[in-house]
Amino acid sequence: MDEIKGFFKQAGKEFLNAAGDAAMGAAKEVMGSVINEIFIKKEAETKRILPSIKNMRVLGETAAYSHRPRQDIQDFDTIRQQCLNSGSLFEDPLFPASDESLMFSRRPDRYIEWLRPHEICDDPQFFVEGYSRFDVQQGELGDCWLLAAAANLTQDSNLFFRVVPPDQSFEENYAGIFHFRFWQYGKWVDVVIDDRLPTSRGELMYMHSAERNEFWSALLEKAYAKLHGSYEALKGGSTCEAMEDFTGGVTEWYDLKEAPQNLFSILAKAAERNSMMGCSLEADPNVLEAETPEGLIRGHAYSITKVCMIDIATPNRQGKIPMIRLRNPWGNEAEWNGPWSDGSPEWRYIPDDQKHEIGLNFDRDGEFWMSFQDFLHYFERVEICNLSPDSLTESQQNDGKRKWEMSMFEGEWTPGVTAGGCRNFLETFWHNPQYVITLEDPDEEDDDGKCTVIVALMQKNRRSKRNLGMECLTIGFAIYHLNERDLQVRPQGLSFFKYRSSVARSPHFINTREVTARFKLPPGHYLIVPSTFDPNEEGEFIIRVFSESQMDMEENDDHVGYGDGADNDNRPGGLYPNMPSPVAPPVDPQKEALARLFKSVAGADMEVDWMELKRILDHSLRDELPITTSSLETAQNVKENLAPLSQENGNVPNTNNNNDLDVGNILNTIVSLLCGLCNKDNSVQEMFGLDDQNNTTQRLYDPNRNDDYNSPVMTATPEGFSKDICRSMVAMLDVDKSGKLGLEEFEALLTDIAKWKAVFKIYDVHQTGRIDGFQLRQALNSAGYHLNNRILNALVHRYGSRDGKIAFDDFLMCAVKIKTFIDIFKDKDTENTETATFTMDEWIESTIYS
Repeated sequence: MDEIKGFFKQAGKEFLNAAGDAAMGAAKEVMGSVINEIFIKKEAETKRILPSIKNMRVLGETAAYSHRPRQDIQDFDTIRQQCLNSGSLFEDPLFPASDESLMFSRRPDRYIEWLRPHEICDDPQFFVEGYSRFDVQQGELGDCWLLAAAANLTQDSNLFFRVVPPDQSFEENYAGIFHFRFWQYGKWVDVVIDDRLPTSRGELMYMHSAERNEFWSALLEKAYAKLHGSYEALKGGSTCEAMEDFTGGVTEWYDLKEAPQNLFSILAKAAERNSMMGCSLEADPNVLEAETPEGLIRGHAYSITKVCMIDIATPNRQGKIPMIRLRNPWGNEAEWNGPWSDGSPEWRYIPDDQKHEIGLNFDRDGEFWMSFQDFLHYFERVEICNLSPDSLTESQQNDGKRKWEMSMFEGEWTPGVTAGGCRNFLETFWHNPQYVITLEDPDEEDDDGKCTVIVALMQKNRRSKRNLGMECLTIGFAIYHLNERDLQVRPQGLSFFKYRSSVARSPHFINTREVTARFKLPPGHYLIVPSTFDPNEEGEFIIRVFSESQMDMEENDDHVGYGDGADNDNRPGGLYPNMPSPVAPPVDPQKEALARLFKSVAGADMEVDWMELKRILDHSLRDELPITTSSLETAQNVKENLAPLSQENGNVPNTNNNNDLDVGNILNTIVSLLCGLCNKDNSVQEMFGLDDQNNTTQRLYDPNRNDDYNSPVMTATPEGFSKDICRSMVAMLDVDKSGKLGLEEFEALLTDIAKWKAVFKIYDVHQTGRIDGFQLRQALNSAGYHLNNRILNALVHRYGSRDGKIAFDDFLMCAVKIKTFIDIFKDKDTENTETATFTMDEWIESTIYS
């Protein structure tokens, strides 16, 4: 990428420094030679890796790695069989045994040798006597958060074997290839690796097992490193993040010193839904895994294995007591020694049938009971990983385990369009994506008649892009109550947020991968608005909502299609501006003059192609574009080009002829009304990414205009309208696909352009020839089109400038494309079902001509 950027800068400078036709030809030769040199080099690299690429194909059920193109997905079974057939061991071309797979910020400080397990020990095994927490030992990499999650994963065989498929070993069908599955942003991804591991002096450098010849944990870590781009990308993280990638669940945590009053209920309901729970004490900075007088280990993660109310009958009282069972993953005698510990006298007051029901035993196995009050007093943090509905097996559901209801949506913050920032930025906040949830029934056994809702907002792909200097955005969300009338508005506009307060929100805006919060809300409709803290920050996200009872969730966005630009105070942004109608002369003279103009341009076939349309539109720019020498030359060329066309049809221009003056006036009255604005700067220096110091094109400065007009981006473009937009305009109305327009089609096109130009001028408040991306939705609504966020994002990605602005010609292209594609769709949707069926050749023909 850096090489290509360097090429563009070098070629661009040469191109701009060339003056005159001869120099221009020399500049093109320089560009051509540089391009040719890079292409030759890239072709050689491609030939070198081509044999490995033949081993790749798309997985049927899994998605692409979030940061890789789809063609790079590798199929484990196919590659393994190919290696077995050829008698070779797999070498992964996507995660090579080289320094870039280890780290991105620096080079290793010593010699690193990549060895296969059979080169490290004599009898390598995937599992040695099964799997356990002791198989997870930390190496030199600072990824203890990943180790803690992997250790927890070993506690549930169903979850473990979904991540670590058992269909692989070092004996049967061994080919140096292994695979692991991780949850990534709503999909399970199968990650294929070879078994070459980084070693120093023959010893594994990173995660390893207590048994020297057991390798499932080391290979798991390598697959997770590949998923994120390198081993170094795993430095620093949260156990919650890894647990979600291992389970697809939503994680929340609580500080037990500030625990909510209903925490026991939260834990009990989590246990009913098979959630994975853990707790810990703060570590002693001076003593590793220091033991407290009560037998607890500081800085150590405990698993919560049961939460329940236990019957108790003492001489003084009878009732139920909240209890929690915990397990020290060491599985030894290091246990709690306080009340309710193994063999303590408190157990005398528990009925025998109750002891049998809870499976009480006093083995020295690391498992023990505590009262909930002691738990709150001695522990400091609890984490809950709420599993997604698909994590529960049928047998678990038959055993009484409940499952969460879950909804999930993917979204995007695009600068200038849907990246509105937090509520502090009121004018743009409503542009953020919006989602509506409907809560119908309160939770079972909820005395207040409320619904439990867990909202989790996760930003995508940030860890895998740390090598590009990309860190997590600061994110959060707000929740608003909606009444029945509010539901009619999609999306909610500025006035809604100006006069409504949120009923709930994320605890804070924070730069972590995910922000999660739990709420108790009355049944009803609620609007969730996820956002970054500052506006115009680009990122992708998924938003998940878990609830105990049935819930509906949908994106609160506009329906795509035609509409009208009529005033509507309920539309986003409030009242739409009135669109001025073009003032036309009396009907008959205008039609007659327009027909004469059309005939003079169209020729004998009485049809206008894109080149003739471009001449007309460029002619209209003559009086309204900023004038430079080159602009005057272009205008003169257009005039000279139009003259022969008129002469060919017997209409010789004569400035003393009143009729010809009428034609010219009609052209300037109608067409200049349409397009008399500056086009987007497509100058060579912007195309090649040069800075202002290298800008050698003429820039117009008008001291009477505002700063926006005189900004660097507002340079004159004497080329006029691009070929693409002229071709697209013709294609929009060219029903028979002849590449030409008749008089009626030409007149309809002028009408459309007049409307689009009138709309654009309303929103171009600074008269810069550009509108802000945030105004694109309103502008297109005023032109009669309703679009959702995904289409608006795509339009700005395709037609916006780097600063999120839309130039006039690009706005026209947006309108042309939208109208064309809606017409193509509606032509096939004959029954108005919002569904259309195309054969492949029909779709290609329709879209390629547009």
